[in-house]
Amino acid sequence: MSKIANLEQLYVDQLKDLYSAETQLIKALPEMAKAAHAPELRKGFELHLEQTREHAHRLEQLLEEFDEKPTGNKCEAMAGLIKEGKKTISEDAPAAVKDAALIAAAQRVEHYEIAGYGCVRTYAALLGDKEGADLLQTTLEEEADTDKKLSAAASKLNLKAEALASAR
Repeated sequence: MSKIANLEQLYVDQLKDLYSAETQLIKALPEMAKAAHAPELRKGFELHLEQTREHAHRLEQLLEEFDEKPTGNKCEAMAGLIKEGKKTISEDAPAAVKDAALIAAAQRVEHYEIAGYGCVRTYAALLGDKEGADLLQTTLEEEADTDKKLSAAASKLNLKAEALASAR
């Protein structure tokens, strides 16, 4: 691992980490969509896949400004979150319970991304990169919006899962 000597190097390192996270998520979201039982949840995962592709593209643009390739880092945190998500997909559970678990896994991912994008947006602003900060703010808002949509879906789907417990 190379030494990070200043905020600009940290910024670039974190952009690469987020790029790794997004590219891993691009591979995982189709599996989550396929595993979802509720049509609105499946559609939400599919829509977020398109958005995630755009997030990766934005990160590529930002890294180009530093003459950096987006590769080189592996986001171990996202790898772990995806591993947990795959475990959720393979669980033998009723449809409503599986959907509730998928939402929980997806929200963990969103919260991780929100934290990451909040940090790099701040770094961009501190480094005087207003255009980069604005681009990252857009992504941050999209991630937060996805989290809100997941919460709204959870409010419906969790009740279906809870009804199964009441029926026992």
